[in-house]
Amino acid sequence: MLFSCAGAGEAPTADAGKPAPKAEAGKAKAKRADPILAQVEDVPGLPRALLIGDSISMGYTLPVRELLKGKANVHRPQANCSSTVVGLENLDKWLGERKWDVIHFNWGLHDLKYVDDKNNLADAAAGKQCVPLPEYEKNLRQLVERLKKTGAKLIWCATTPVPEGAAGRVPGDEVKYNQAAARVMAEAGVEINDLHAFAAPKLKDIQQPKNVHFTADGSKQLAQVVAERIAKALGK
Repeated sequence: MLFSCAGAGEAPTADAGKPAPKAEAGKAKAKRADPILAQVEDVPGLPRALLIGDSISMGYTLPVRELLKGKANVHRPQANCSSTVVGLENLDKWLGERKWDVIHFNWGLHDLKYVDDKNNLADAAAGKQCVPLPEYEKNLRQLVERLKKTGAKLIWCATTPVPEGAAGRVPGDEVKYNQAAARVMAEAGVEINDLHAFAAPKLKDIQQPKNVHFTADGSKQLAQVVAERIAKALGK
């Protein structure tokens, strides 16, 4: 049995799952209040870029948008896109009906994490991995197949490092998941933005201690790399 593990043991994000009817108004209000999740009004004539990813991508969404101001309309789903299971359940909704020029996407940290029976983060010995590696690769292949149908330029973003002491995750697992993702992308002809390679040498300076999340400055540094890759894909 696979778990979506959306927000397991971590702060939930709007649309991470299906809210109860009474929670709809509160969820909608939260989206409006959070500029990361706010809907973007397109500037006519500019290409459209979509960021798909978990809280790491949420951390660099606003600076990417600022860096590409005047060059692209940068959107993201009004959600933490969580694991590949959540991706398969929601991708059509996230893509919508409009044309995308570039899609920069990642799943990984929510797939490789471990949770207990109450869906809280757990040590590997005591918990269950949300999406084991074989299923992750299978899911990712399906997601890429769907993304290719958009006709957009696709950029896979490698999963960023898991540091020692990070709850619910095993350092080095992200390398295995990135290797599986690299196989999928090679088969599909999708280019890779290797944020893992970028971040790994400087984790002490840009990542929170014993935490997969980045500092504000760290997110800005990731944003610079992401924005440059999107701009290049757009010929900007």
